[in-house]
Amino acid sequence: MAKASARHILVESEAGCLELKKQIEDGEDFAKVAAANSKCPSGQQGGALGEFSPGQMVPEFDTVVFNAEVGKVHGPVKTDFGYHLIEITNRTD
Repeated sequence: MAKASARHILVESEAGCLELKKQIEDGEDFAKVAAANSKCPSGQQGGALGEFSPGQMVPEFDTVVFNAEVGKVHGPVKTDFGYHLIEITNRTD
C-alpha cells in the first residue's frame, strides 16, 4: 500500500497561505515558517505529520500528497480546517 510523509502549514486565509508560500519560495525555511505560523500543533515539529497511508487524512489533503510532485510546496489547499501549504517529503507506491 502507498505511504507518504509530508509537512504542512495550516492557516485561516488563502491570502495568508499565499504569503507564506512566497516566503518559502524566496528562501525561508519551511520548518521555521510552520513553527511561527501554523494553527496545527504539528507546527512545533516544523509541520511534520510523519508517515501515513491514503485515507488517513482528509480527501483534499490525500489528493495532493498521493499525486503531486515530491519535494515541492503545494497549495493553498482548502479543507474544513483552513488553508494548507503541503510539502511531500517522501512517497512510496
